[in-house]
Amino acid sequence: MSVEAPIPPVGKRKRTRIIKSNRVQIFLFVLLTLVLTFAAVWGARIYLKNSEALVFAVGDPNGPEARFAGKLAAMLKSNYSRFKVQIVAAGDNAKALAKFDRNEANLAVLRTDTKVPARARAVAILDHDLVLVLSPGGKKIKSAADLKKKKVAVIAENESNAAFIRNMLELADSPAASPLVQVVPPGSAIDKLFASGFAAVITIAPASKVMKDKSYQQVAARGGLTLNAIEAAKLLTRKYPALSEETVESGTLSSSPTIPVEDVDTVGLKWMLVTQSRMSTTTIAELARLIYENKSELGLESGFASRIEPAATDKDAFIIAHPGAAEYINDDTKSFVERYSDLMYFAAAVLGIIGSICATLYTKVTRVAPEKASELATQLLDIGEDCQDATCVDDLDRMQDELEKILRGVVIGLRDGTISGDGLETFKLGYQFVRDEIAMRRDALQRHANDAAAAPAPAAAPAHEDNVVVVKTAQSA
Repeated sequence: MSVEAPIPPVGKRKRTRIIKSNRVQIFLFVLLTLVLTFAAVWGARIYLKNSEALVFAVGDPNGPEARFAGKLAAMLKSNYSRFKVQIVAAGDNAKALAKFDRNEANLAVLRTDTKVPARARAVAILDHDLVLVLSPGGKKIKSAADLKKKKVAVIAENESNAAFIRNMLELADSPAASPLVQVVPPGSAIDKLFASGFAAVITIAPASKVMKDKSYQQVAARGGLTLNAIEAAKLLTRKYPALSEETVESGTLSSSPTIPVEDVDTVGLKWMLVTQSRMSTTTIAELARLIYENKSELGLESGFASRIEPAATDKDAFIIAHPGAAEYINDDTKSFVERYSDLMYFAAAVLGIIGSICATLYTKVTRVAPEKASELATQLLDIGEDCQDATCVDDLDRMQDELEKILRGVVIGLRDGTISGDGLETFKLGYQFVRDEIAMRRDALQRHANDAAAAPAPAAAPAHEDNVVVVKTAQSA
């Protein structure tokens, strides 16, 4: 009778399933580690670098400062910056600077002749106001002494401009008599002022506006116009640090006729974008970068802020540049690695922690553990027991195939990790024992078959013997 032993082999399907399961788990855990690390770092960055509101104090809500602030807010938004500008109108520039001085605003625009708050630090130069000393054609003014006891018209848009010009004249070597200085309304025709007896007209005009103003060319065409240099420009800037030396290039006021004929030295005032000294270096460096790299978007139609320039980074500058702005202007900004080194260290730490947790979960909980080689020895012994009951060579051949499958599965499993080497010596002994036992059983069955084939068949008994037995029995009776 043939014995069919139900020996479950270490089949390829089971081994492949284990390999795929572990590989999928490894891939998923690696992916989970990266996703969680990215989420943690991004969350930390958002928490630490959340959108920052910058309060911008302006004077007149319709003035150039307010319109520049609006342009700045739009530019930051279009560049997806984390900065959000909140514009606060204070009514006039003095009130806006007072609000800035009380630490109620982060940004403000001021002209250098105003009272500069102690905590103000420069970010950028937005514009220049030039002091233009004009006289009729052919009548050149060499110094302020030439204006003494002469009528001087001051075209001033506001009282601060008029006060500044008076102070400038008083600071000259030979100050002109102040009663001869007369403030005239903005927009007064320069040639009519000359015709009414004024020896000179002094005005303060934004550099960006001078080149667009055609009135100078019209005056020059009608009766002549001279732009006079301020010879004491260096002396004035030393006496009055709010002033800056400026140069009016040839042909700036008029191209035909050319006025001035050659470059003229004068003085001027600067419009500065300032911030609080307490603002972080990183914040202002990033803001300065955005302003300088996108300055073409910040200029107004009037020309204000159309030629943004870097703030002076010298320690003796009238308004000291903020360290963040100076860092960008001097090209001392940190490299990508330096800027994000803290974030990288944090990411490495988070990656290590999350990776360790996921590795522990995989190795201790979810991983399909490899079978031990010693556990497979039980299957070998089962085959060995079954071979004792085998009655034919076919059964032994089947058992030999099962034995070889188990061996092949162990070899492959040791290679790909689905079977561990624990108890491998036990498996080897079991394999050799069962293999030898099958071989001995095969030999025994073959010998039995050969002996049965060689034995002669028993001879048939003669027919008369039965009769003899019957006769003998009858006689004895």
